[in-house]
Formats: sequence, C-alpha cells, structure tokens
Amino acid sequence: MLKKHPLLVLALVAGYAFLYAPIISLVVYSFNDSRLVTVWGGFSTRWYGELMNNEPLLEAAWMSIKIAGLNASLAVVLGTLAALALVRLRKQRGHQSLGVMVTAPLVMPEIMIGLSLLLLFVAMEDVFGWPQGRGMLTILLAHVTFSMAYVTVIVQSRLAHMDRSLEEAALDLGARPLTVFFTITLPLIAPALGAGWLLAFTLSMDDLVIASFVSGPGSTTLPMVVYSSVRLGVSPQINALATIIIAVVALAVLITGISLYRKEMRQA
Repeated sequence: MLKKHPLLVLALVAGYAFLYAPIISLVVYSFNDSRLVTVWGGFSTRWYGELMNNEPLLEAAWMSIKIAGLNASLAVVLGTLAALALVRLRKQRGHQSLGVMVTAPLVMPEIMIGLSLLLLFVAMEDVFGWPQGRGMLTILLAHVTFSMAYVTVIVQSRLAHMDRSLEEAALDLGARPLTVFFTITLPLIAPALGAGWLLAFTLSMDDLVIASFVSGPGSTTLPMVVYSSVRLGVSPQINALATIIIAVVALAVLITGISLYRKEMRQA
C-alpha cells in the first residue's frame, strides 16, 4: 500500500476547505439571531420563519423552479434530437454547420446572448405580435436556447460511444425505427438524458445575466431577487433560503448515491 505524502493530504484538505468552508459558514449564519450576517448573535431559527412570510422571495423562487423544470425538459428533447442528427447524419451536407450553430452558445458570452435574444423578442413582437412583452415565456425560451447546447454535447458523447448492434438487430427482426428508438436507444442513453436534465435545471436556476435582459416587471427570478438584495446588504433570509436549497440538493445526491450503490451490489 502506497504511503500518502503529507503535502498531498494538505493540498486535499486545503482544496476541500476552499470549496466548502463558505457553504458551511452560510449554513451556520442562517441560524444567527442577529440581523448582521457577519456578527453572531446567538442560535435562532427566526429567519426561517420570516422567510416563509416573505412572499416576493418565495414567488421568485417558485418562478425559478417552474422555469428551470420546463427548461430542462424542453432542452432534453431538443438537445437529444440535435445530438441524434449530429451523430447519425455525419455524411449529410450541413453537418458541420449544424454542429457549430448548436454548440455556439457554449462559448458565447452571456451578455451577448441576452442582448441578442432581447432584440429578437422585440422584433418578433413588432412583426408577429408574439411574444407579448417580457415575462416567463421569454425567460423560458432564452434558457432553452443555451441549455440545449449543453444537453446536446452530453447526449452526443453517449450516442457516439454506443454500440449500434442492438439497434441493427432489432431492425433486421422487423421492428420499426420509432419502436427501436423508444425500446432500445432511449434506455441506453437514459443516464445521459438524466445528466443533461440536471445540468439544464441547474443552469436555469443559476442564470442572472440572460434573465435580466429578457424578463419583465412581473417575472422576477430568484437570482435577480438575491442579487438586488445583496447590493443593498445581505439579508439573513437569503442565508436561510440558500440553506434550504443546499439541504434539498444534498438529500437528492444522497438518495441517488444510495440507489446507485444498491444497484451495483445487486449486479455484483
């Protein structure tokens, strides 16, 4: 057994401390009785109670969750179709152009995406009368625009390394292409679809720049509310909300890890 070098252990501890110390500090100060987030005033859960009565903040959180869920679902559908086209139609004309257009949002600055989408929505409203104003719909369309690029890359990688012999065998036995896709291809790429959905959901929940361009007065997302409140001074309610989100994410990761572990044990 190799002996661990003290410097490696120290580097590992320092790395984890750099990543998780701010999160732990945020969770601890969410139970702070003081209004100042940097001054400990004793243990208290008062800010969780006040958070439940903060309707603007809760409405913004619910708005972000709805947009993120719809965005992730639409991004998975569109990203999967784009990935299938990129992998299965490599010899067709326009393949490289499609690949460039699909993955362009990955390297384009968010401020450029937000500004271009704002101009697009304004022009569409002038010409077609849709979408009317800026709101949840425009934020959703904007998020799908860049989220599907990430999903496309993930699903494309899975499809490129997938063994197509099962699909070819099913087609030789008389199965229709649509049946083959839903019974064979889809289950094989399901982990990539799940990873793409989670990534698209996270990107949508975290977005501030693009949503600021395409949102209207009645469609404020959670990052926008948090950013505006931080500019005026951090509220302990923000710490409480962040702690709840961290707890939900940690619980989801724990449940997923246990499920995967049990699955591996059954297969072993």
